[in-house]
Amino acid sequence: MRRVLVLGGTGWLGAAVVRAALADGAEVVCLARGTSGDVPDGARLVRADRREPGAYDALTGAWDEVVEIAYEPDLVTSALDALADRAAHWTLVSSVSVYARDDEPGADETAAVVEPEDLTRYPDAKVAAERATAARLGDRLLLARPGLIVGPGDPSDRFGYWPARLHRGGRVLAPTPEGRFMQVIDVDDLAAWLVAAGGAGLTGPVNAVGTAVPLADLLAEVAAVSGPDAELVPVDDATLLAHDVAYWAGPRSLPLWLPPEAIGFARRDGSAYRAAGGTERPLRDTIARVLADEVRRGVDRPRRAGLTPDEEREVLAAASR
Repeated sequence: MRRVLVLGGTGWLGAAVVRAALADGAEVVCLARGTSGDVPDGARLVRADRREPGAYDALTGAWDEVVEIAYEPDLVTSALDALADRAAHWTLVSSVSVYARDDEPGADETAAVVEPEDLTRYPDAKVAAERATAARLGDRLLLARPGLIVGPGDPSDRFGYWPARLHRGGRVLAPTPEGRFMQVIDVDDLAAWLVAAGGAGLTGPVNAVGTAVPLADLLAEVAAVSGPDAELVPVDDATLLAHDVAYWAGPRSLPLWLPPEAIGFARRDGSAYRAAGGTERPLRDTIARVLADEVRRGVDRPRRAGLTPDEEREVLAAASR
């Protein structure tokens, strides 16, 4: 039986990886503080703070696979010091945010990455994690670079904002979609691939991304599933920016809205992922799963990303004047 160690395993993606590994018949151990929740049934949780001395002492023996989801330098390096020599294969979950340019549609894994000058910045820290891990693991390392991960339970609210908002109906503020694309990967498709790729010993960098689709088509699919009676109201960038609407994520944002110069961010080449057995469930299936989860969690709940109803009404009123 394969021994799989997930560094994490109680958070969103980590738990999905644990479930996929268990479904694959592996013995799964998770090292985590356990503050994000419990591990899925069938896995063993080793509770530890990875910043404390002795955090890895309970992880004895060799591992067929280690999956690292963290990117903070102290966590990454401490795990490598403790476990690199006992791991047959290692998967580091990185991000397409490592790339230096977002204005090149179709760029593949050979594209230049940022130089890690400020490790408080997410892209810099991810590149530093990649380089530190590659230096220790060499040809035992898979660098998985997902784009936007979506699915039930997503704590970022970036994708879930749209099924929830359209489900509420009425006039729905949207960015002008012309020339814009979006590229998503379902969390369970990603998790299944990470486990399979680790079992196959896949190495090197891989953009774990779905097919890029026009933003207009994506929003139309969300509307068809979530809110057929809602009316999408596209508003131009200048008006949105003039009313302090933020790109992409966070408070007072319009999720999935990217600046024009980032035309390549959601159009990465995913051919290596597909060639390595990566799959994509139909977008409509993912939307339906997310909608069901949003309804369960409450479509009117406070969110980490998106506009509040009052903020949306304010911008719509301004745009109509």
